[in-house]
Amino acid sequence: MTSQQRFTHITQPEGVAAGPGCSHVVTGTGRLVAVSGQVATGEAGQLVGPGDPSAQARQVFENLRRCLAAAGLSFGDVIKLTYYLTDAAHLPAVRTVRDEFIDTAHPPASTAVQVVALARPEFLLEVEAFALAADGS
Repeated sequence: MTSQQRFTHITQPEGVAAGPGCSHVVTGTGRLVAVSGQVATGEAGQLVGPGDPSAQARQVFENLRRCLAAAGLSFGDVIKLTYYLTDAAHLPAVRTVRDEFIDTAHPPASTAVQVVALARPEFLLEVEAFALAADGS
């Protein structure tokens, strides 16, 4: 059974405007997995892509991919992404990179928030994920 068979994606509920590249509602069954917010650090903790929102987004999504894999999951199991950006103007670059990782035909629900700062001043974004593992996995 693929993740798309386990999930129902509602991109535009009645009376709600469609969102750019996200589903407003994703439902399914399984074990909830929460992945802490990931930032643009490499394996040794070094910043990747100073000042470059695309490079930082690519590292963030690679870190998310590795965290999901540690739980036996993939981006196909993600039901919700939350983006924290220090500048909302970076959102188009982040979405472009995101689309390299997710199934754009069945996108997860998502929220983007502009924040004053993240844990370190050089971080431009942080992304957290919620996923559903198939029952028994």
